[in-house]
Amino acid sequence: MVLVEFAMFPTDKGESVSQYVSQIIDHIDKSGLNYRLTPMGTILEGSWDEVIKVITECFKILEPQANRIYSVIKVDYRRGEESRMTSKVEKVKTLLQRDIKT
Repeated sequence: MVLVEFAMFPTDKGESVSQYVSQIIDHIDKSGLNYRLTPMGTILEGSWDEVIKVITECFKILEPQANRIYSVIKVDYRRGEESRMTSKVEKVKTLLQRDIKT
């Protein structure tokens, strides 16, 4: 399974790009992948093929609407592990022995 944090948005559409980001989030939500939206990007969890497919589809949503698209993608692969999006945070909470902001 992979955890992928990515951001993708057009750079030629002015200061606010939330209307474009919302199109991407709508697509991710409908994909069935486990995800978490953050203020600076989106975290996806799934197999390599599933996650890369969804990111490619997100690009294809923006491509006809923009002349320039910025994207950053960070990948963490770990064989055999699932639900890492939750378990990694829970592990830190356990070590700290308290609840933390997430």
